[in-house]
This record gives sequence, C-alpha cells and structure tokens, in this order.
Amino acid sequence: MPIDPYIVLLLGTVGLAALLPARGTGADVASGASTAAIAFLFFLYGARLSTREALDGLRHWRLHVTVLACTFVIFPVLGVAARGLVPVVLTQPLYQGLLFLTLVPSTIQSSIAFTSIARGNVPAAICAGSFSSLVGILVTPLLAAGLLGNDGGGFSADSVVKIVLQLLVPFLAGQVMRPWIGGFVARHKKVLGLVDRGSILLVVYTAFSEGMTRGIWHQVSPVRLAALLGVEAALLAVMLVLTWYGGRALGFGREDRIAIQFAGSKKSLAAGLPMASVLFGAHASLAVLPLMLFHQMQLMVCAVIAKRRSHDLEEPTQGSQGSQGSQGSQESGVSSADAVQGKPQDRVLR
Repeated sequence: MPIDPYIVLLLGTVGLAALLPARGTGADVASGASTAAIAFLFFLYGARLSTREALDGLRHWRLHVTVLACTFVIFPVLGVAARGLVPVVLTQPLYQGLLFLTLVPSTIQSSIAFTSIARGNVPAAICAGSFSSLVGILVTPLLAAGLLGNDGGGFSADSVVKIVLQLLVPFLAGQVMRPWIGGFVARHKKVLGLVDRGSILLVVYTAFSEGMTRGIWHQVSPVRLAALLGVEAALLAVMLVLTWYGGRALGFGREDRIAIQFAGSKKSLAAGLPMASVLFGAHASLAVLPLMLFHQMQLMVCAVIAKRRSHDLEEPTQGSQGSQGSQGSQESGVSSADAVQGKPQDRVLR
C-alpha cells in the first residue's frame, strides 16, 4: 500500500501553516506568489500537451467520451446525491469540499502508470487524461457555478473570469509557445516537475494559512474527518465498479476497460488545488481537504487493483480499439516509456 511522498510534504505544509501561518504583509506576499505560481503551472501544462496527440486520440472517441462522462457527469451526480448526508454525517463546509472534489478533472500520470502496470491501453490513458485536464479548465468552474453557487464560500460568477485569466490564458499561452519551448520542457521535465510540486505546496500553504487566521479549522472534528473518509471510500468504490462493469456493458475490450477504470475513477490533485484557491478564496483550506484525502486513497486502492489486473487471465478483446490510440505519445508530457515504468515522481502530482 504505497504512501505518496508528496502527501507527506503536503501534510507537512499544512502543519507549517498551522504553526506559522502567513499574516499581514506576509500573507499578501504569499497570496501574490501563489497567484503567479498557479499561472506558471498552467503555462507549463499547456507547453507539455501535444496538440497532435490530442487530435490523433480523437480516433478512439468512444473511450474518451466514456471517461469524460464518468468524470464530469457521474461523479457530480454522486456528489449532488451526497447532499443528503448533511448535517448528520458531513458538515456543510465538508460537503462543499466533497462536491468540489467530484467536479475536478481526472489524473494524467497516475492513470497512465496504473494502466501500464495492469497491461491496459496506455495510449488511450494518455489521451483520456489529457482531454480531461483540458476540458476541466472550462467545465469545472462552470459546474461549480451551477452546483456550488454562492454556497461555495466566496464563490461568485467573477470566479469564472478569474479561472479564465489565471488558468486558461496561461494554458493557451503555453500551447502557443510549445513549438519553441516544447523541446526544452521535455528535456527538463524532472526539474520542471519540482517547480510543479513547489507551486502546489505554496498554494496549500497560502490557503491553509488563511484558513487558520480565520478560524475555519475549528469547524472540523476527528469524528467528522472519519465520516468524510468513509464517504470518500464509498464514492471511490462505486466509481471503480461502474467504470469496470460499465466498460464491459459498452462493449470495450479488457485493455480499454482498464484505461477507462483508472482514468474515469480518479481526480487530479494538481488541477484541483489551484482551482480551489481561485474559486473558494479564504475557504479553500476546507475545500481541498476532501481532495487531498481522496488523492491518497485512490493511489493506494488503484495500486492494489493494477497489480492484480496484471496477473489476470487475458479476456476476449472484441470491441477493443487499443490499436487506435495516439501515436504521438512521445510529444506528450509523459513518454510511453515513462508510463510503462510508472515512475513515482510522475505519479505524484496527479
């Protein structure tokens, strides 16, 4: 059962914010640095995503539509249904965080790594994760506007504009600059990965510092946290079952079903944390707590499932379109070789 080292760093950052929260001028500096870090983070995402790979991946459109439906339709429906747990099981702030969790895009690296371990359709997982991240930049804030409304703690229609300016514009700028900087990004992806992780840590420190200064953490008790973990475990179990057996019902072969299960049942910590910082403001600390817990839970559970899938007997592959996956994986932020190796540093962020 792997413990994501990055989660340890995140928890350490939370502890630092609890002991030494940024206040006054320090808080203003941290907030400005966090805003710049988020913009740069999404600029790098844009520079990494291969446009050619995305276009090639459209040939396997049924699989990608299935993953997008799981991520942005079924997950949010389950999140809305969880409203019935308030206030007996979950407090309203924790429920808002849980609902936000269901709205964020899928992962990229960890989906690829687990799909490879389980001997699934790796090119499809690459494209599905990339499509989900791209669509999520637009869809997640729109879903949040419709489902969270003003109950999101500082969330308003202006947040959509902030998303566009702080996330989408840098992402598009990265896409435009890709012909000139794409090679540099690919050659230095390990170093830039440290920049990614450092940016997320800064976002977490800023959000939790503001939460501490406003006394938001007094709203959470150990009993409520245990209840939240139980709800998230049930949510993950439902999605793992639906993606696997739903893929079979739709006629996908084994390799495609593996890609659907791992891409369609997971949520991206890297994309969710910056979005929560923009959407929730001072309430971001509680909003990202469910996502942080779910991130670690999905890694632990999916690692076990991927290992077991790798020893499964081969199933008939009628309906599989694995050969139609992207041929441009070498231009993505993660190469097929890296995906097969499932490097821990690539699994961390997403």
